[in-house]
Amino acid sequence: MRELCVPIPGFNSDQSAEIKLKIGKEKISYDFKVVSFPWDIEDELSVERDELSKSLARITRLKTAINDYSQEWELIQIFNPAEDASFIQVLYRKKMK
Repeated sequence: MRELCVPIPGFNSDQSAEIKLKIGKEKISYDFKVVSFPWDIEDELSVERDELSKSLARITRLKTAINDYSQEWELIQIFNPAEDASFIQVLYRKKMK
């Protein structure tokens, strides 16, 4: 098994979560973090309301947020937001030293 799905009840799209995982007898520890970034909000990028401009604004906003995030964490997954979501969630894993 290389993947693990962990349901978190009551977890909203605008919240962040940290998960610590210890594996086997080797005691290798992994730190994971789910971070919520703005997705569909009113800002300087969302001046135009046509679908193409709206999509480009979302992509630009997400790309900037990911690039500006702490370099101690590596991007693992970008989750698909709900159709009417104001936030998009991203999974990070803390880099091993």
